Amino acid sequence: MTLPAPPPAADGELDRRGLAAGFGGYLWWGMLPLYFPLLAPAGPWEITAHRVVWSLLLCLLVLALLGELGTFWRLLRTARVAGRLALAAVLLCANWVTFVLAVLTGHVVEASLGYYINPLVTVLMAVTILGERLRTAQWVAAGLGAAGVLVIAIGAGTFPWISLVLAGTFGGYGLVKKQVGAKVPALPGLAVETLTLAPAALVLLVVLAAGGDGAFGAPGELFSSTGLALLLIGSGVLTTVPLVLFATAARRLPLAMLGLLQYVTPTMQYLTGVFLYHEQMSATRWAGFAVVWVALVVLSTDGYRAAATPRPRRGT
Repeated sequence: MTLPAPPPAADGELDRRGLAAGFGGYLWWGMLPLYFPLLAPAGPWEITAHRVVWSLLLCLLVLALLGELGTFWRLLRTARVAGRLALAAVLLCANWVTFVLAVLTGHVVEASLGYYINPLVTVLMAVTILGERLRTAQWVAAGLGAAGVLVIAIGAGTFPWISLVLAGTFGGYGLVKKQVGAKVPALPGLAVETLTLAPAALVLLVVLAAGGDGAFGAPGELFSSTGLALLLIGSGVLTTVPLVLFATAARRLPLAMLGLLQYVTPTMQYLTGVFLYHEQMSATRWAGFAVVWVALVVLSTDGYRAAATPRPRRGT
Protein backbone atom coordinates (compact mmCIF):
# COMPACT_ATOMS: atom_id res chain seq x y z
CA MET A 1 0.00 0.00 0.00
CA THR A 2 1.35 3.40 -0.98
CA LEU A 3 0.41 6.39 1.12
CA PRO A 4 -0.02 9.86 -0.38
CA ALA A 5 2.93 12.26 -0.28
CA PRO A 6 2.49 15.85 0.89
CA PRO A 7 1.03 18.13 -1.77
CA PRO A 8 3.45 20.20 -3.85
CA ALA A 9 3.87 23.87 -3.07
CA ALA A 10 5.17 26.97 -4.75
CA ASP A 11 8.90 27.60 -4.97
CA GLY A 12 10.37 28.44 -1.56
CA GLU A 13 7.15 27.64 0.32
CA LEU A 14 8.30 24.28 1.63
CA ASP A 15 11.55 25.68 2.95
CA ARG A 16 9.88 28.56 4.76
CA ARG A 17 7.25 26.34 6.37
CA GLY A 18 9.86 23.78 7.26
CA LEU A 19 12.13 26.38 8.82
CA ALA A 20 9.22 27.85 10.82
CA ALA A 21 8.13 24.40 12.06
CA GLY A 22 11.68 23.37 12.92
CA PHE A 23 12.46 26.57 14.78
CA GLY A 24 9.17 26.41 16.71
CA GLY A 25 9.72 22.80 17.73
CA TYR A 26 13.27 23.35 18.90
CA LEU A 27 12.24 26.50 20.77
CA TRP A 28 9.56 24.49 22.58
CA TRP A 29 12.03 21.74 23.49
CA GLY A 30 14.40 24.37 24.84
CA MET A 31 11.87 25.27 27.53
CA LEU A 32 11.29 21.71 28.80
CA PRO A 33 13.88 21.93 31.64
CA LEU A 34 11.56 24.48 33.27
CA TYR A 35 8.64 22.03 33.31
CA PHE A 36 9.94 18.66 34.42
CA PRO A 37 11.12 19.75 37.91
CA LEU A 38 7.47 20.64 38.60
CA LEU A 39 6.58 16.94 38.26
CA ALA A 40 8.53 15.82 41.34
CA PRO A 41 8.24 13.38 43.10
CA ALA A 42 7.53 11.47 39.85
CA GLY A 43 10.69 9.83 38.48
CA PRO A 44 12.00 9.68 34.90
CA TRP A 45 10.27 6.41 33.98
CA GLU A 46 6.91 7.46 35.38
CA ILE A 47 7.10 10.87 33.68
CA THR A 48 7.98 9.21 30.38
CA ALA A 49 5.08 6.76 30.73
CA HIS A 50 2.67 9.64 31.29
CA ARG A 51 4.09 11.48 28.28
CA VAL A 52 3.41 8.41 26.13
CA VAL A 53 -0.14 7.76 27.34
CA TRP A 54 -1.41 11.33 27.27
CA SER A 55 0.31 12.08 23.97
CA LEU A 56 -1.41 9.07 22.40
CA LEU A 57 -4.82 10.14 23.70
CA LEU A 58 -4.29 13.70 22.48
CA CYS A 59 -3.17 12.53 19.03
CA LEU A 60 -6.19 10.24 18.65
CA LEU A 61 -8.56 12.98 19.82
CA VAL A 62 -7.19 15.53 17.36
CA LEU A 63 -7.18 12.99 14.52
CA ALA A 64 -10.83 12.14 15.27
CA LEU A 65 -11.78 15.82 15.27
CA LEU A 66 -9.98 16.34 11.96
CA GLY A 67 -11.47 13.20 10.44
CA GLU A 68 -8.01 11.71 9.81
CA LEU A 69 -8.19 8.49 11.82
CA GLY A 70 -8.22 6.66 8.50
CA THR A 71 -4.65 7.75 7.84
CA PHE A 72 -3.63 6.46 11.26
CA TRP A 73 -5.14 3.02 10.54
CA ARG A 74 -3.51 2.89 7.09
CA LEU A 75 -0.12 3.51 8.67
CA LEU A 76 -0.68 0.65 11.11
CA ARG A 77 -1.61 -1.69 8.25
CA THR A 78 1.49 -0.73 6.24
CA ALA A 79 4.04 -3.11 7.73
CA ARG A 80 7.18 -1.41 6.43
CA VAL A 81 6.14 2.05 7.62
CA ALA A 82 4.78 0.79 10.96
CA GLY A 83 8.05 -1.07 11.58
CA ARG A 84 10.15 2.02 10.98
CA LEU A 85 7.89 4.08 13.24
CA ALA A 86 8.25 1.42 15.94
CA LEU A 87 12.03 1.79 15.70
CA ALA A 88 11.62 5.56 15.93
CA ALA A 89 9.46 5.08 19.02
CA VAL A 90 12.13 3.04 20.81
CA LEU A 91 14.78 5.67 20.07
CA LEU A 92 12.42 8.40 21.21
CA CYS A 93 11.64 6.64 24.49
CA ALA A 94 15.35 6.23 25.29
CA ASN A 95 15.85 9.92 24.54
CA TRP A 96 12.94 10.97 26.79
CA VAL A 97 14.05 8.91 29.78
CA THR A 98 17.65 10.13 29.52
CA PHE A 99 16.65 13.77 29.17
CA VAL A 100 14.22 13.72 32.11
CA LEU A 101 16.86 11.97 34.23
CA ALA A 102 19.37 14.69 33.32
CA VAL A 103 16.97 17.48 34.27
CA LEU A 104 15.88 15.91 37.58
CA THR A 105 19.47 15.19 38.65
CA GLY A 106 20.87 18.64 37.88
CA HIS A 107 22.62 17.87 34.59
CA VAL A 108 20.85 20.30 32.28
CA VAL A 109 24.15 21.63 30.93
CA GLU A 110 25.28 18.09 30.08
CA ALA A 111 21.95 17.50 28.36
CA SER A 112 22.49 20.66 26.33
CA LEU A 113 25.88 19.30 25.29
CA GLY A 114 24.09 16.24 23.90
CA TYR A 115 21.93 18.43 21.71
CA TYR A 116 24.98 20.37 20.59
CA ILE A 117 26.55 17.07 19.49
CA ASN A 118 23.38 15.81 17.83
CA PRO A 119 23.43 18.19 14.82
CA LEU A 120 26.93 16.96 14.05
CA VAL A 121 25.69 13.37 14.16
CA THR A 122 22.77 14.39 11.94
CA VAL A 123 25.01 16.12 9.41
CA LEU A 124 27.24 13.01 9.31
CA MET A 125 24.19 10.85 8.60
CA ALA A 126 22.98 13.27 5.93
CA VAL A 127 26.27 13.12 4.05
CA THR A 128 27.21 9.45 4.50
CA ILE A 129 23.79 7.75 4.42
CA LEU A 130 21.49 10.04 2.45
CA GLY A 131 24.11 11.56 0.15
CA GLU A 132 23.03 15.16 0.84
CA ARG A 133 25.36 17.99 -0.11
CA LEU A 134 26.21 20.93 2.12
CA ARG A 135 26.83 24.48 1.01
CA THR A 136 30.16 26.05 1.95
CA ALA A 137 28.63 28.13 4.73
CA GLN A 138 26.99 25.01 6.18
CA TRP A 139 30.34 23.25 6.26
CA VAL A 140 31.83 26.26 8.04
CA ALA A 141 28.98 26.28 10.58
CA ALA A 142 29.35 22.55 11.15
CA GLY A 143 33.09 22.93 11.68
CA LEU A 144 32.63 25.76 14.16
CA GLY A 145 29.94 23.78 15.95
CA ALA A 146 32.24 20.77 16.23
CA ALA A 147 35.00 22.97 17.66
CA GLY A 148 32.61 24.50 20.19
CA VAL A 149 31.31 21.10 21.28
CA LEU A 150 34.88 19.83 21.71
CA VAL A 151 35.78 22.77 23.92
CA ILE A 152 32.64 22.29 26.04
CA ALA A 153 33.37 18.56 26.42
CA ILE A 154 36.92 19.27 27.56
CA GLY A 155 35.61 21.80 30.04
CA ALA A 156 33.21 19.24 31.51
CA GLY A 157 36.12 17.04 32.62
CA THR A 158 34.02 13.84 32.79
CA PHE A 159 32.75 11.29 30.29
CA PRO A 160 29.49 12.80 28.99
CA TRP A 161 27.40 9.63 28.71
CA ILE A 162 24.15 11.58 29.03
CA SER A 163 25.22 13.80 26.15
CA LEU A 164 26.20 10.87 23.92
CA VAL A 165 22.98 8.94 24.55
CA LEU A 166 20.86 12.01 23.80
CA ALA A 167 22.81 12.76 20.62
CA GLY A 168 22.70 9.21 19.33
CA THR A 169 19.05 8.47 20.06
CA PHE A 170 17.68 11.71 18.66
CA GLY A 171 20.01 11.60 15.68
CA GLY A 172 18.69 8.13 14.86
CA TYR A 173 15.12 9.28 15.41
CA GLY A 174 15.60 12.17 12.99
CA LEU A 175 17.03 9.83 10.35
CA VAL A 176 14.10 7.42 10.61
CA LYS A 177 11.59 10.29 10.43
CA LYS A 178 13.38 11.63 7.36
CA GLN A 179 13.28 8.24 5.65
CA VAL A 180 9.52 7.80 6.14
CA GLY A 181 8.69 11.51 5.96
CA ALA A 182 7.18 11.56 2.47
CA LYS A 183 4.72 8.82 3.42
CA VAL A 184 3.83 9.74 6.98
CA PRO A 185 1.94 12.89 8.01
CA ALA A 186 3.18 14.30 11.31
CA LEU A 187 0.25 13.67 13.66
CA PRO A 188 -0.76 10.16 12.50
CA GLY A 189 2.91 9.16 12.59
CA LEU A 190 3.28 10.32 16.18
CA ALA A 191 0.10 8.44 17.08
CA VAL A 192 1.62 5.22 15.75
CA GLU A 193 4.86 5.85 17.66
CA THR A 194 3.12 6.47 20.98
CA LEU A 195 0.80 3.50 20.40
CA THR A 196 3.91 1.34 20.07
CA LEU A 197 5.09 2.48 23.51
CA ALA A 198 1.66 2.64 25.18
CA PRO A 199 1.37 -1.01 26.38
CA ALA A 200 4.67 -0.86 28.27
CA ALA A 201 3.82 2.61 29.61
CA LEU A 202 0.42 1.46 30.90
CA VAL A 203 1.93 -1.62 32.57
CA LEU A 204 4.50 0.57 34.32
CA LEU A 205 1.87 3.00 35.57
CA VAL A 206 -0.34 0.16 36.84
CA VAL A 207 2.58 -1.46 38.66
CA LEU A 208 3.56 1.85 40.27
CA ALA A 209 -0.02 2.55 41.34
CA ALA A 210 -0.49 -0.97 42.75
CA GLY A 211 2.70 -0.68 44.76
CA GLY A 212 1.84 2.79 46.05
CA ASP A 213 4.88 4.27 44.31
CA GLY A 214 3.09 6.29 41.64
CA ALA A 215 2.90 10.06 41.90
CA PHE A 216 -0.33 10.35 39.88
CA GLY A 217 -3.23 10.75 42.31
CA ALA A 218 -0.99 9.97 45.28
CA PRO A 219 -2.43 10.70 48.75
CA GLY A 220 -1.74 14.17 50.05
CA GLU A 221 -3.22 17.60 50.08
CA LEU A 222 -5.97 17.87 47.50
CA PHE A 223 -4.41 20.85 45.71
CA SER A 224 -0.94 19.38 45.49
CA SER A 225 -2.07 15.93 44.31
CA THR A 226 -4.57 17.37 41.82
CA GLY A 227 -2.05 19.90 40.57
CA LEU A 228 0.58 17.21 40.01
CA ALA A 229 -1.96 15.04 38.18
CA LEU A 230 -2.84 17.93 35.88
CA LEU A 231 0.82 18.65 35.22
CA LEU A 232 1.42 15.00 34.32
CA ILE A 233 -1.55 15.09 31.95
CA GLY A 234 -0.22 18.34 30.51
CA SER A 235 3.03 16.58 29.65
CA GLY A 236 1.10 15.02 26.79
CA VAL A 237 0.48 18.41 25.21
CA LEU A 238 4.03 19.47 26.00
CA THR A 239 5.28 16.37 24.21
CA THR A 240 2.97 16.27 21.20
CA VAL A 241 3.28 19.84 19.90
CA PRO A 242 7.07 19.98 19.36
CA LEU A 243 7.18 16.44 17.94
CA VAL A 244 4.53 17.32 15.36
CA LEU A 245 6.48 20.45 14.47
CA PHE A 246 9.67 18.42 14.21
CA ALA A 247 8.02 15.79 12.01
CA THR A 248 6.68 18.56 9.78
CA ALA A 249 10.15 20.07 9.46
CA ALA A 250 11.69 16.65 8.77
CA ARG A 251 9.36 16.24 5.78
CA ARG A 252 10.23 19.64 4.32
CA LEU A 253 13.91 20.28 5.08
CA PRO A 254 17.15 18.53 4.08
CA LEU A 255 18.39 16.45 7.00
CA ALA A 256 21.61 18.46 7.24
CA MET A 257 19.71 21.75 7.64
CA LEU A 258 17.37 20.13 10.16
CA GLY A 259 20.33 19.04 12.26
CA LEU A 260 22.07 22.39 12.19
CA LEU A 261 18.87 24.21 13.10
CA GLN A 262 18.72 22.20 16.31
CA TYR A 263 21.33 24.43 17.97
CA VAL A 264 18.38 26.53 19.17
CA THR A 265 17.39 23.90 21.75
CA PRO A 266 20.73 23.31 23.50
CA THR A 267 21.42 27.03 23.63
CA MET A 268 18.22 27.59 25.61
CA GLN A 269 18.91 24.57 27.81
CA TYR A 270 22.46 25.67 28.48
CA LEU A 271 21.32 29.13 29.55
CA THR A 272 18.65 27.57 31.77
CA GLY A 273 21.18 25.30 33.48
CA VAL A 274 23.68 28.11 34.01
CA PHE A 275 21.53 31.09 34.98
CA LEU A 276 18.41 29.53 36.52
CA TYR A 277 19.72 26.30 38.05
CA HIS A 278 23.25 27.64 38.71
CA GLU A 279 25.06 24.55 37.45
CA GLN A 280 28.86 24.62 37.56
CA MET A 281 30.52 26.81 34.94
CA SER A 282 34.08 27.23 33.74
CA ALA A 283 35.96 29.55 31.41
CA THR A 284 36.40 26.64 28.98
CA ARG A 285 32.65 26.06 28.78
CA TRP A 286 32.04 29.73 28.16
CA ALA A 287 34.60 29.68 25.34
CA GLY A 288 32.94 26.70 23.71
CA PHE A 289 29.54 28.31 24.06
CA ALA A 290 30.84 31.43 22.29
CA VAL A 291 32.18 29.37 19.37
CA VAL A 292 28.81 27.65 18.97
CA TRP A 293 27.09 31.03 18.86
CA VAL A 294 29.39 32.04 16.00
CA ALA A 295 28.29 28.86 14.20
CA LEU A 296 24.67 29.88 14.74
CA VAL A 297 25.31 33.29 13.18
CA VAL A 298 26.91 31.70 10.12
CA LEU A 299 24.06 29.19 9.80
CA SER A 300 21.32 31.78 10.24
CA THR A 301 22.86 34.11 7.68
CA ASP A 302 23.22 31.30 5.16
CA GLY A 303 19.68 30.05 5.77
CA TYR A 304 18.23 33.53 5.26
CA ARG A 305 20.13 34.02 2.00
CA ALA A 306 19.09 30.59 0.73
CA ALA A 307 15.42 31.20 1.54
CA ALA A 308 15.52 34.62 -0.11
CA THR A 309 17.09 33.31 -3.34
CA PRO A 310 14.43 32.33 -5.93
CA ARG A 311 14.70 28.76 -7.14
CA PRO A 312 15.10 28.22 -10.89
CA ARG A 313 12.04 26.66 -12.47
CA ARG A 314 12.36 23.33 -14.20
CA GLY A 315 12.78 23.54 -17.94
CA THR A 316 14.22 27.08 -17.92
